[in-house]
Amino acid sequence: MKRGGSTRRQMMGGLGGVVAASSLLRGQQDPFHDHSRVPGIDELVTLQDFEAVFFAKEPREVYNYTSYGTESEFTLRRNRQAFDWLKLVPRGVADVSTIKTATEILGTPMAFPIMASPTSGHSQIHREGEMATHQGTTAASNTPYIVSNGSSFPIDKVAAAATGPLWFQLYPQKDIGLSRDILERAQAAGCKAVAMTVDQQSAYYERPLHDAHLTNTTTAAMARLRPARAESNPYRIRQDRNWYSWKYVEQIRPFLKVPLLAKGIITPEDAKMCLDHGLDGVYVSNHGGRAMDYSPSSIEVLPEIVDVVQGRVPILIDSGFRSGSDILKALALGAKAVCIGRGARWGLGAYGAAGVQRVFEILQAELVQAMAQAGVASLDAIDKSLVRTHFA
Repeated sequence: MKRGGSTRRQMMGGLGGVVAASSLLRGQQDPFHDHSRVPGIDELVTLQDFEAVFFAKEPREVYNYTSYGTESEFTLRRNRQAFDWLKLVPRGVADVSTIKTATEILGTPMAFPIMASPTSGHSQIHREGEMATHQGTTAASNTPYIVSNGSSFPIDKVAAAATGPLWFQLYPQKDIGLSRDILERAQAAGCKAVAMTVDQQSAYYERPLHDAHLTNTTTAAMARLRPARAESNPYRIRQDRNWYSWKYVEQIRPFLKVPLLAKGIITPEDAKMCLDHGLDGVYVSNHGGRAMDYSPSSIEVLPEIVDVVQGRVPILIDSGFRSGSDILKALALGAKAVCIGRGARWGLGAYGAAGVQRVFEILQAELVQAMAQAGVASLDAIDKSLVRTHFA
């Protein structure tokens, strides 16, 4: 039916055009990312693909919590840049018809030298939180998952969600009784090792200061992220962590029946202290650029830490890893396994447990491909001859 020469459909179309052309609508759009459609999980082929979907689906505050680094984020950027200073040197003639990637670290067998790093507050990303992460890592060839001390769910509930191997990440507690309770619950849940974080005593982050006005996310993890108003220092100096000392290792040893590692080691001196205090492993990490700004990247300090450790204990590493070739570089420099933090979070936020599974399957496939291209058929065949370093 026409009214005044125009059909109702034409009128509605005109109204839609006015709305679409509105400066207010354009102002709400993100000019840097294409949100026209979210791709299906089978279309994602790299970890960076998952980050884009994570960005599209999560509130900005949640994205920032996963993505930020300390202060200027120099170390965050350096973690990625340092991989450009490592060249892979393939072997020309080698039988790589079969690639062997299985290994064992501190009694935990694994199909690939890849683990899930401990990161906190997964319920801010997905309603099933760490339980979904555990399900995803288990589905990806039983990838070991290091559950954070800041998990959204109790460790026993996370452990019950799937059957894959679990380790536990501990933040030292000044109350030794509380430390004992945390460690005993983790071991009762079946955790096979404990990675004690020794960095991040006094880090602060600029992005949460800017994000303090956002109210989309109200989880406990986000509440911890914002500077506490009662604190005398607005820059989130963690007064509950400034007491750390090596004596703590002696205090908690009687409660442990599983191996103990120190996570957050970036100097050979601290690696030697790990050995002197009888730790069972060294975990090289700058907390993904979230500890001290202007510190070196994890990958560039790895060779000197390997030189000090001399194979006495296994060395794990994280911070900045995004591909199978990145992982191969770390293995060539002497790491026993590489841990993935942000990538697992991207997968969880993008597609839940299935996303976590897909992230680790991609990395596993990329590592096999990188090993084949480099001419090494097994982990035992990987050594320093595969890389040339030019750290700036």
